[in-house]
Amino acid sequence: MVCVSYSKIKAMWWQYLLVFLGALLFDVVPFPFLPAFTVMIYLYLKFDLRLWVVLLVGVAGSILGRYILTLYIPRLSDRYFTPAKNKDVQFLGSKLKEKGWASQLVIVAYSLLPLPTTPLFVAAGMARIQPLYIIPAFFVGKLTSDSLALAMGSYASKNIGNLRASALSWQSVAGLTGSMLLLLALLFIDWRSLIQKKVFALKFRIFK
Repeated sequence: MVCVSYSKIKAMWWQYLLVFLGALLFDVVPFPFLPAFTVMIYLYLKFDLRLWVVLLVGVAGSILGRYILTLYIPRLSDRYFTPAKNKDVQFLGSKLKEKGWASQLVIVAYSLLPLPTTPLFVAAGMARIQPLYIIPAFFVGKLTSDSLALAMGSYASKNIGNLRASALSWQSVAGLTGSMLLLLALLFIDWRSLIQKKVFALKFRIFK
């Protein structure tokens, strides 16, 4: 039985490659997008793939996508945002790192939420936080949340049409909206004033 399963997996390598590339492309973009598990569920149902292989391959693609995101975001932020805004986000990042294990738990908890993790990695990239500081906690949360999402998706989605409908449901729209609001908060809140002076202030002149 193991040999047969392995043979099937080997014969369908290109479908699993699509899962990997799809998850990578969904998670490499610097703006809120549909969660990577949506393309994972779609390909899992379309090609009748092994669920556990889709999970491992998809999570690997997501992690690589987020890693690449943290590498190129600093260049984008230096090019498009003012030095004051970059220093403000770097100050926020330094304060988060001071929390130690507490910040790791926050990353895990956020990764478990039905929200795109784009704001988390955009913030990490702008703050110049090393990817290895954030990715292990992200992996734990991502593996857990994607496992639940794939299991629920495979049970609830009887056909591709239902999956397309769920991708446009109010839950997915609410998730994207929440993620966009978090990204806007990152960019326009004066974090140094909020943390040091306990004064909430907005700064809209953040672009060069």
